[in-house]
Amino acid sequence: MKRLVLLALATAPVPAFAQEAVKPTGEEVIVTAQRNNQTQVRREGQVGILGDKKAEDVPFSLRSYSDALIYNQQPLSLGQVLENDPTIRTSYGFGNASEQFVIRGFTLFGDDVALDGLYGITPRQLVAPELYDNVQVLGGATAFLNGAAPGGSGIGGSINLQPKRARRDLTRVTASYLSDGHVGASFDVARRFGGGSWGVRINGAHRRGEVAIDDEYRRATLLGAGFDYRGADVRLSLDLGYQKIRVEQLRPKVTVTSFVPAVPGADANYAQPWTFTELEDLFGVARAEWDAADNVLLYAQAGARDGSEDGIYGGITVTGVDGSATGSASLVPRTDNNEAGQAGVRARFAVAGTSHELNAGVSHIRQVNRNAFDFLGGFGGYATNLYDAPVVALPGTGFVGGDLDDPYPISRSRLTSLFLSDTIGFASDRVLLTAGLRHQRIKVKGYDYYDGGSLTSAYDESAVTPVVGIVVKPQAGLSLFANRIEGLQQGPTAPIDPTLVNSGEVFAPIKSVQYELGAKASLGPVNGSIAAFRITRPSAFAIADEGNPALFRFGLFGEQRNQGVELTLDGELARGLRLIAGASWIDAELRDTPGGAQDGNKVPGVPELTANANVEWDVPMVRGLTLTGRVVATGEQPVDAANTLEIGGWTRFDLGARYVALVGARPVTLRAGVDNVANRRYWASAFETFGTSVLQGQPRTFRLSVSTDL
Repeated sequence: MKRLVLLALATAPVPAFAQEAVKPTGEEVIVTAQRNNQTQVRREGQVGILGDKKAEDVPFSLRSYSDALIYNQQPLSLGQVLENDPTIRTSYGFGNASEQFVIRGFTLFGDDVALDGLYGITPRQLVAPELYDNVQVLGGATAFLNGAAPGGSGIGGSINLQPKRARRDLTRVTASYLSDGHVGASFDVARRFGGGSWGVRINGAHRRGEVAIDDEYRRATLLGAGFDYRGADVRLSLDLGYQKIRVEQLRPKVTVTSFVPAVPGADANYAQPWTFTELEDLFGVARAEWDAADNVLLYAQAGARDGSEDGIYGGITVTGVDGSATGSASLVPRTDNNEAGQAGVRARFAVAGTSHELNAGVSHIRQVNRNAFDFLGGFGGYATNLYDAPVVALPGTGFVGGDLDDPYPISRSRLTSLFLSDTIGFASDRVLLTAGLRHQRIKVKGYDYYDGGSLTSAYDESAVTPVVGIVVKPQAGLSLFANRIEGLQQGPTAPIDPTLVNSGEVFAPIKSVQYELGAKASLGPVNGSIAAFRITRPSAFAIADEGNPALFRFGLFGEQRNQGVELTLDGELARGLRLIAGASWIDAELRDTPGGAQDGNKVPGVPELTANANVEWDVPMVRGLTLTGRVVATGEQPVDAANTLEIGGWTRFDLGARYVALVGARPVTLRAGVDNVANRRYWASAFETFGTSVLQGQPRTFRLSVSTDL
């Protein structure tokens, strides 16, 4: 921690001011710092191959959460950033601390979060948000815009992370505290040189300690570096990142059977002390743009990630109303080697009174996954209790697959695509019509865990995913839009689980279709949007195996149809009063299920209603003081496909404040907050790739931080 702060100080040159320069007054410094600290939503971002766009100009739902929000809320993970979005809820994936995001009722795996528009480069499972300038959310299917997500998710929307850039000179150091003993320090240094042509931004963080859940320990070490060049016709950038995260005694999801148990104490932990997850990633992206002519842009980018995972993961299945349960343990070493790239041309021209923006290019993703597993102690498990978990010895080696010491490839994926689109503008671009096609080839190979890695399956197919969308601007500040776009998924892979008869089976790619209609309005400093959507997709889940009813078979069974309405609002309602708010209503239904047994049932883990409101108020009577409050509400969720089990709705309240003061001539920002003020205990999510599991919500958590710009 001390090293990071010393590094920040050492890399900060002493500012030199000309004698005739007018120094800002103390009040001006505070006002500027308070403005820079404002939590913001930007209605713009990267729209796949269409490039950087304003939301009002594209027929899709788009918003971005700024780095100021990350500074103010000090989130430990990407999921905590996205708690501010009313259309997204976060759950855990299978087995460990892998965040997955539920958007429009469909999952987005952590594997399929993009970095600067490229898939497979972002660290998987858990993403520490400090390295990123903004978090962009694009609602709906994006197979044309981004290509198929290699992890097989992203049907309801996509998330793209933008690396930090040196937009202005900056030297900032921050210290933070999170209850009950999680402390950290970070630095962020940015400089521009050569008359502003060259930029360097280096930032890093280290934090460690127990969090508010009893005995749950988290540690993270992060370092990012961004270099860019802005010439008259050429722009270059290189972004490098390193992330290492360790979580010990993670409170796991809870598998339920015939009933949903009462929620344990808010800070209770039913994990074993020998469970842990350690994730380490080295990644980077390089980009080049060349203005070949006034109206022609050529671009190319490439990225890579080398990642490793190690851990002993624990699970708990509740069998009795008194909390009696069966625990499980597994060891899953894994490495990933991913590369991705794309190149294209973007040209603007006019024909017969219409404007055109033509996009054409190619993309390629290559991924190799090496892993093995050991279901420690076999399938019997050990006795434990949800409400009073005893400490048990780590089970010995049980059911093993692959080489635990040197895992060999279990899957190889190649996704290659060609894309072409045109956005045609009519009536002085008050009407924008976008149409395009992406031809994508997906090659997947699977290898045997038990036969030295021999080839067991191969898939090589292609598909065309079209898009058509329209934007109509009847007046300034108002955009009406509609789209039809498809999603393309690499077929799902059956999770590695002893209750499945087909663990690890890889399925063929599947398509989904989205229709969306909406409006966006900008009234000065206030922005709002509303969208109605309908998405249909083949559904994947586990059902009882016909040959062995005690086990399950994972596969594509029937169809999932999600339709709903989203409403979002953000901006400055009055001087010093800002709001980020919204709600989402979703009707998620199962169709064409085996034998029609579940036709018309609600989709597990998808609440009908989610709503958020995040308020900031600059107190006029106290210069530099801002009060904050947030409410997060989520409706009831079915737990199983038969809809016999359900978790109740919940509402959480968060409060906070920040204060900007002058220490010498430097602005210092003090922040304090408490999440889940009432320390409410609740089941937060029932979303699961398969099975019936629930995830407990976070307990009351105190946050403190102090930042200064040197």
